[in-house]
Amino acid sequence: MLNKSETVYTIDSLIQKILDDEKQYDLSKIISAYEFAAKAHANQVRSSGEPYITHPVAVAYILLELGMDTDTICAALLHDVVEDTDTTLEELRKLFGQDVAMLVDGVTKLGKIPLFTKEEQQAENVRKILLAMSQDIRVIIIKLCDRLHNMRTLQFRPAYKQRNTALETMNIYAPIAHRLGIRTIKDEIEDLAFRYLDPYAYAEIEQMLKIRSDERQAFINSIKEQIAKRFVEMGLPEPQMSGRVKSVYGIYRKAFIKGKGLDEVYDIYAVRIIVNTVNECYNALGIIHDMFKPIPNRFKDYIATPKANMYQSLHTTVIGREGIPFEVQIRTVDMNYTAEYGIAAHWKYKESGSGQVAAGDEAKKLSWLRQILEWQQDMSDNKEFLNAIKSDLDMFSDSVYCFT
Repeated sequence: MLNKSETVYTIDSLIQKILDDEKQYDLSKIISAYEFAAKAHANQVRSSGEPYITHPVAVAYILLELGMDTDTICAALLHDVVEDTDTTLEELRKLFGQDVAMLVDGVTKLGKIPLFTKEEQQAENVRKILLAMSQDIRVIIIKLCDRLHNMRTLQFRPAYKQRNTALETMNIYAPIAHRLGIRTIKDEIEDLAFRYLDPYAYAEIEQMLKIRSDERQAFINSIKEQIAKRFVEMGLPEPQMSGRVKSVYGIYRKAFIKGKGLDEVYDIYAVRIIVNTVNECYNALGIIHDMFKPIPNRFKDYIATPKANMYQSLHTTVIGREGIPFEVQIRTVDMNYTAEYGIAAHWKYKESGSGQVAAGDEAKKLSWLRQILEWQQDMSDNKEFLNAIKSDLDMFSDSVYCFT
């Protein structure tokens, strides 16, 4: 069976995905965008030897999984035609409209400027993406999906490019995905980047997870069954539940960076309980603490105090009868959508036709972006700008900033 990194996406699979989706899409416009891109990229191949068009189709497919709208799918199919072919933005504007042209322009890298060093080129491209992203958030969602597919197929690139791309992904794109709350992309690109940045540590953790994978799954299933049984005994509807083992990079960050042994990483296992209301979240927490022994100082209420990316959930770490600690995450259906898809949930689960989502709670998700743009707009030193971006995007350290 193919894994995600080996899947070859075709226009047929893309069309089938659209037809299977409950959302309404302008299929003829999407097919027209595909045909235009396929013709523009006709003589180009990827490093893997596959026709180049397979890449934009893959990016469009990932965006469909996030539930993005028709114009975003079209822009994904066309996202490299201006950069890599003779196509102009004006042509795209006439054929597919202003929105599609604007999105393509937002993700198109600046032309090669001889006076720029590689680092200056990178800094200017990041500046351009952030600026376009502040106008329409769909720009960065396309860019994240583009980077995800490039990371999935990175094994075909030369070793030095693998490392450079992985480093840029870890420093810039993974933190942006985190800030936007798109966990599904963040976790995967972190793991893929980590594989190239520290292959030995990656292999060690992956091997550790494989050794007793059946036992781990059986443990998670056992916990879910116990919780379901208790809910039924109390006359409550059985909650929606899922279980997971922490990502490879997540384990590395907790165990190796923080100097902990694997037995000290209490949230390697996690069970997620999804209920309907906030009151049910707190009731479920009481049931969990009655069933299992909670570990002191391991409870976090992100419902009362959401994270900066609007993530909400109750987290508690408990010890089961087997003596193995595990984390329980309790949230509502809406909170779960936001936790999985972040700002992209706006398209996946709400009716919306544009990228102008910066209103109300959505504005809070983008306030950090405006701060970055305001603080760095006058920086002429590209190295300083990149360092500032990395610092501003770093969500993994608890920092307090004092401005004098």
